[in-house]
Amino acid sequence: MVSLGLVVARFNDSVTEPMAEAAREAAADRDAVIVDEVSVPGAYDSPLAADRLARRDDVDAVAVVGAIVTGDTDHDHVIASATAEQLTDVSLDRDTPVTFGVSGPGMSGAEARERIDKGADAAEAAIDLAEEFD
Repeated sequence: MVSLGLVVARFNDSVTEPMAEAAREAAADRDAVIVDEVSVPGAYDSPLAADRLARRDDVDAVAVVGAIVTGDTDHDHVIASATAEQLTDVSLDRDTPVTFGVSGPGMSGAEARERIDKGADAAEAAIDLAEEFD
C-alpha cells in the first residue's frame, strides 16, 4: 500500500479544497493512504511542506495541489516557475516522488475551477511513481 503526503495551498481555496478532495478520493480509489496532510498559505509555500513530508520514512510520495490565477502583473508566472523548480528539487534531493498538481499560471478563477481534477491527477501520479520505484 502506498503512503502519501498531501500538501494543499489555501490561497484560492474555492479551487484548492475541491482539488484536495479529488486527491483524497483518488488515493482511496487506489487503496493508498494519506498519512499526513499539510495546509500552506499558497502554492509558493508548498516546497518546504513537501520537503518535510518527503523526509519521513512513512511517506512514499507527496502530492501538491494549488491554484495560481492571473492578476494584473506577471506575478503568477514568477510564482508558478519558482514553485515548480523548488518542488522538482525536493523530489530529486529526497529521492521521493513529488507531484505538481498546481494549476496555472495564466488562468482566470473560472478556468482554475475547471481544472479541479488536477488534484486527482497529482495523487494518481504520486501513487504511480511510488509503485514504480518501490
